[in-house]
Amino acid sequence: MKNPTALSRRGFTKLLGAGAAYAALRPALGLSESTSNPTETKSSDVVRLSSNENPYGPSPAAFKAMTAGFSLAWRYPDERQEELVEALAKLNQVSKEQILSGAGSGEILKVAVAAFTGPDKKLVVGDPTFEAAAGHAKASHAEVMKVKLNAAYAHDLPKMLDVPSAGLHYVCNPNNPTASITPKADLRAFLAKVPPTTMVLVDEAYHHFVESADYESVIPLVKDYPNLMVARTFSKVYGMAGLRCGYCVAQPDKIELLRAQQAWECLSIMAIVAALASLGDNGQVENGRKNNADVRNYVCGELDKLKFTYIPSHANFMMIDMRREVKPLIAAFKERKVQVGRLFPPLPNFMRVTIGTKPQMERFLAVFKELTA
Repeated sequence: MKNPTALSRRGFTKLLGAGAAYAALRPALGLSESTSNPTETKSSDVVRLSSNENPYGPSPAAFKAMTAGFSLAWRYPDERQEELVEALAKLNQVSKEQILSGAGSGEILKVAVAAFTGPDKKLVVGDPTFEAAAGHAKASHAEVMKVKLNAAYAHDLPKMLDVPSAGLHYVCNPNNPTASITPKADLRAFLAKVPPTTMVLVDEAYHHFVESADYESVIPLVKDYPNLMVARTFSKVYGMAGLRCGYCVAQPDKIELLRAQQAWECLSIMAIVAALASLGDNGQVENGRKNNADVRNYVCGELDKLKFTYIPSHANFMMIDMRREVKPLIAAFKERKVQVGRLFPPLPNFMRVTIGTKPQMERFLAVFKELTA
């Protein structure tokens, strides 16, 4: 007798188009009308501009896919995960053996540090940069070498190269928290000089927001450099931060070394089907890029009028020079229901702010003017 709960791939595909269940699901997920219409915000709402999240949320296709995915919750996600790997391989023009999916790019950072650092293999990072890789190094008993960013807030790659006994170089590009880029020519020259026995992990979490001709993804260079790995995430432009889905592109032997450090079945079925649906929504990336650029340009224009400087942003957040210690200001913003980024000790006078919707940024600017008057 055929299992009545079995779902074929054809049946699953049909379910991806089910829109009525998505509409019914929104209240159960706690999604308010202001969430469905990001051009609105209530004065009583807390404006969250602290974690570089995408305020517009996932693609509607992703919500529909998750609604359909409830009927798959009883199954392990291996078949759907294989489908995601195949889709990512096609997207990045590599073989499926060159893709490792994970619970956000955060897991990719963790397994890379575990695989390629240790007591005699240092982790080399920028300062400041995203802290996760350095945090994971503690478990590997690896020394973390922090190299100050250069005057343009790019990674100082020549100084990173000078660090002896490096097992892994971590390059966040665009960099978090500075939203700055490391120029493509500098990165190519760096890759050509890194010893083959030293791994390089380039974190491209914010890749989709970059519009500069001085930037490029290094995924096409993986074929030329066996020691190069590239991390990507669905958390940012795809608006899936809470679902935890990311991946790595590297040569097959390095993928296997990473996989050996990874937990079994680390992705949920909801994350997988949402990611697949997002990849099929051609407007998600372009709309996300345009919305971010439009609001970012508006904020920059307002800050220019107020005579405040900031690091040129190539991401969905920015760093503003507040001209004084920022920690008390962070607390003052919070008291006024606007959450901004945490303190980054190497830049004690700079405040990191996520680029939200225009109404959110209008709220931010109103509080900004009040606190800096």
